[in-house]
Amino acid sequence: MLLASERSLVVEFGMRMVAAGLTTGTGGNLSLFKRDDGLMAVTPTGIAYDRLTPGDVVVLTLDGSVVDGDRKPTSELGFHQALYRARPDVAAVVHTHSPYATTMACLGWEIPAVHYLVGFSGRKVPLAPYETFGTAGLAAGVAGAIGSYNAVLLANHGLVTVGRDLPQAFAAAEEIEFVARIYYQTRAVGTPRILPDAEMDRIIEKFKTYGQKA
Repeated sequence: MLLASERSLVVEFGMRMVAAGLTTGTGGNLSLFKRDDGLMAVTPTGIAYDRLTPGDVVVLTLDGSVVDGDRKPTSELGFHQALYRARPDVAAVVHTHSPYATTMACLGWEIPAVHYLVGFSGRKVPLAPYETFGTAGLAAGVAGAIGSYNAVLLANHGLVTVGRDLPQAFAAAEEIEFVARIYYQTRAVGTPRILPDAEMDRIIEKFKTYGQKA
């Protein structure tokens, strides 16, 4: 069973999502997955993050069977499940409606390596085609478009990031929002210079040990 501390972690990062300006109201959602137990904890639908409590967090099996909690899970549960099935390296998913990343998504633009911090995703941030929210089509599109990247834009919708834990997935969401803003601003005043793949490969390799103890 997922511990109360883990459900509290979902609440904490939901509040941090709002505080960082990555979403508003009840927008976006997040989850974590304990592969050893086969259980995931996900935010419920329709509850503002400032009113969310650990008891509101829904605990489910990967096939969607509720194990604990009396709330209805997020309407985007499908793409959380699809990502955990497609990516054995992933144990946390963050979905935001952050303004600059969503602007890119509404323009139908991927985010190239305009800044080295795009390495939080990979060589770029890919774009998933538009599908109605909460549908199997969106879940399949997200899982298909993300590939081995750690972030994907959802056309006319928002941003999804993944990580080995919630801090890593949340950090990716913050940094990709920053990069999206830089890309928007540089496109507004000129033609941005894009870092080559070889440099991004070096950056991605350096990120593997970023923040670790000596």
